[in-house]
Order: sequence, then structure tokens, then C-alpha cells
Amino acid sequence: MQFIRDIFATNRATGRPVISYEFFTPKTDEGDRALMDKTIPALFQCRPDFCSVTYGAGGSTREKTLSMVDRIQREHSVTAMAHLTCVNSTAAQIADIISQARSLGIHNLLALRGDPPDGAAEFQKVEGGFAYSYQLVQLIRSAGGFSIGVAGFPEGHSACKEGKFVDWARLKAKIDCGADFVLTQLFFDDGDFFTFRDHLVQKLGVTVPIVPGILPILSGRQIKKFTQLCGARMPAAFQSKLDELGDNDTAVAEFGIEHATRQCQELLKGGVPGLHFYTLNKANSTTRIVQNLGLR
Repeated sequence: MQFIRDIFATNRATGRPVISYEFFTPKTDEGDRALMDKTIPALFQCRPDFCSVTYGAGGSTREKTLSMVDRIQREHSVTAMAHLTCVNSTAAQIADIISQARSLGIHNLLALRGDPPDGAAEFQKVEGGFAYSYQLVQLIRSAGGFSIGVAGFPEGHSACKEGKFVDWARLKAKIDCGADFVLTQLFFDDGDFFTFRDHLVQKLGVTVPIVPGILPILSGRQIKKFTQLCGARMPAAFQSKLDELGDNDTAVAEFGIEHATRQCQELLKGGVPGLHFYTLNKANSTTRIVQNLGLR
């Protein structure tokens, strides 16, 4: 399997945007079968460059994450990346997970601080663990043999009380510790992404790929929950349309496809190196957006 940093370098040379998908680990055997036997084969018809698998709340799915990444790579020959967080783990435990990933032929890791476990108000590092994702980046880099991704927040991380410019400076420091690329949190106004990217590149001197994260919305209730959790802003016209559509999830999903397609068209016109889709383990919306863009 390829290093993701090399995928970006190759595609940059050919002028072809990198397309990637994110999956989460299902909670049931039925969910596993639906994802692995139906959703992933359907999505992979659009030939993504790589995909990623989340780590679960509180680091609760670490073994399943690695096994899913391994299975995707073996069964589909698509480069897959495992998410890795600092939550509920000592440095020694994280080092062991990194060793497990290496033994499975996993060459790409997304280094995240991680969200607090369910019921916890805020992140708390464990004794002997890490408080910040830059420490995780340093550990992975010192282990060698991995391409490392990190998360970026176009509107600033909701937990950073000092404001978005401080958050972006911390992202630059995280990149300097050894990250190869940035995948962003979801957003719905491309202007927020371009302000974020231009500040990183022009003011802070960032040179690694900065990739927008795109969420095709499936229901009004769902997206309101997501934005409350992550702090993403819904523009007035976007919010107004969701209010108009109400609980008509079919119409909301169609609007989500239209909005995300327009977002991606503007982002590609603005020179982004790729698009990272939060699929929510569903195939239809992401597939149609990629087809609308004529990318595959």
C-alpha cells in the first residue's frame, strides 16, 4: 500500500485531485456486513485514492479499526488509513497500537487528540498518556515508516477558547512535528475554508496538502446534532433551506447532494489538492457527488 503523502505528490504532478472516503466502525455485526459487503464495494466503483476508518468514542474501537483497515487493503487493494487518538491510552499502549498497525501493513495514520468518552465533559489525559495530538505525531514520526495526517478546523476548534488564529498556529506547530497532510473538519461555507487555507499557507508558511472535509447531509436532525458537537456554522441560507424541508429526509438528502456538489466545484476551482468525504457509511450521496463532478 502507498504512503498517502506519495499519493498527493503523484496526483499533484498530474493535476488530478485526490478523492478519499471516511468510514466509521459499525456497532453491530449487521452494520459490519452492510458496510463491508454493500457500501464499500459501491463506493469503490468511483475508485478513491484512499480511505480512512475512525477510532470510536474514547478509543473504544482500536482493534476493530485496525482490522477494518487491514481487510479493506487486502480485499480491495485500496490504501486505507487508521485513525489513532490519545484518549484513554498511555504512551506505551499507543506505541503498541502503532506496532500492531505496522505488522498489518498499515502505513498511514491520522493522529488526533480525540473526543472525550461518552459522558465526559472535556478531554482528560491519562497518567502516562498524551494531552495533545502533536505529541502523538511526534511518537508516530519517531517510530518511522508511516505517513501521518492531522485534523484542521476552518472555523477554529471549538475547544480553543483563544480563537481560531491561535488554533491555526497550533496546527502549524503540529505539522512541524512531522505531519504530511491536513484533513479538515466539516464546513458549509467555502469562504471559511479559503480563509483558513490562505492563512496557513501565506501567513504561516504551511506547504503540506490541506484537504477539505465534505459532509453530504442526510437529514436535518442529524446535521444539527453534528454541528452542535463540532461547532461548525450553518450559513443563513443553508439553515433556511433545511428549515423549509423539515423532516423530509429524502428532500434533505437531495439538497445535501446539490449543496456539496456546489461546494466541491468551488473548492476545486480554488485549487484544493483533493476532497475527503465523510460518507456516514452510506454510498448514494457521496457516489452521486463524485459523479456530478466528473472526477471518476
